[in-house]
Amino acid sequence: MENYWTSNKTINGLRHFVLVNKIKEKGNISFLMVSVLDSEINLTATYEELINSRNWQKGWINLSKHQSITEEYLSYKSIIKGEGIDEIFINEDSLFNIS
Repeated sequence: MENYWTSNKTINGLRHFVLVNKIKEKGNISFLMVSVLDSEINLTATYEELINSRNWQKGWINLSKHQSITEEYLSYKSIIKGEGIDEIFINEDSLFNIS
């Protein structure tokens, strides 16, 4: 599975994400995706959402700054300022596990 993805639409104002964990639950596989610019922006996506939807492109697409970091991001950060986030735990078999 490709580790680097570009969202075709912004997610909280950002578009470049890394697949950091593969999660298996009840026979279903999903993936934890984290923004490369802000780890507070993360999501879970199914294999079908990544591969079969028009929402994602494999790899990081070269975008201008205003396309990859939008005003939506600044608004999002100003709204959640001071709020805590859940920790992200990396699986032992993740490419990003460096411990």
